[in-house]
Amino acid sequence: MNGFELLDPVIATLAPDVVFPAISAETLPSMRGPLPSMAGAPPLSDEVTRVDHDVSSDPRVVVRVHQRRGAEGPRPCVYSIHGGGYVLGDYSMDDARFDRWCQLFDCVGVSVEYRLAPETPYPGPLEDCYAGLAWTFAHAGEIGVDPARVGIAGTSAGGGLAAALALLVRDRGEYQLQYQLLDCPMIDDRRVTQSSRIDSLLIWPRESNEFGWKAYLGALYGSDDVPYTAAPARCPDLRGLPPAYVCVGGADGFRDEDIEYALRLNQASVPTELHVYPGAPHGVAMFTATPIAQRYGHDIEDWLGRQLA
Repeated sequence: MNGFELLDPVIATLAPDVVFPAISAETLPSMRGPLPSMAGAPPLSDEVTRVDHDVSSDPRVVVRVHQRRGAEGPRPCVYSIHGGGYVLGDYSMDDARFDRWCQLFDCVGVSVEYRLAPETPYPGPLEDCYAGLAWTFAHAGEIGVDPARVGIAGTSAGGGLAAALALLVRDRGEYQLQYQLLDCPMIDDRRVTQSSRIDSLLIWPRESNEFGWKAYLGALYGSDDVPYTAAPARCPDLRGLPPAYVCVGGADGFRDEDIEYALRLNQASVPTELHVYPGAPHGVAMFTATPIAQRYGHDIEDWLGRQLA
């Protein structure tokens, strides 16, 4: 099956302008930096403040706290984990999103800067995310967060880390999460689904997916010993997790693993909303002017608004 044949017609017309080569050990250094955007980065808002805080020095973990200027009192918090296949990206990818959400929902946004693979394989990045979340709860009063209204969100590998973080929080029992927002999460290292084998995917092709998992899992890659907090699709018991939103495109290699995860969450009595968008590729949000991307983003905000109301 060819991924281009699955694309939404409007996005198919834009596909020739998309430059996102497969990632490998050779191309990774040149790929690091700002990830591509179809419309460029929007100017940051003066109505939202962004303050970085050191969570720990060794390893160095930083969180960026986003707040509506002049906001007062305890507010709900969205704890966000950026994407990038476990090997790319940084927490500034959340700046524009929280410029909007902090004003739209009157929430506090917290973005975590976790270490990247292959320099830091599992469990390092996940433990960084947990450390940032622990800091958020510990400093809730200082940053205007209601500790009873903290949820997590992530896109792609950030969605995988968010799903894994929800499992880790459940297992350790130190904190309570209100919800988990899993946007096209990267959750299954085994890559055995039909969608994971689609050729010529517009964004994040099979070759990149294989490299990302090899980098993240290190010596665990290809074995039966991969923990479910590394690849959440491997978790045998999803009971006790917070309510979830799972969204993915029909032209995304993660389509089948995400649909299956949402189904299993529902079967485990976890309230879960699933959205699948025919024709949407991985990273559809980059195509900001297209109707399908706008619908994708609107549905996320509709669900998140209900959690934060």
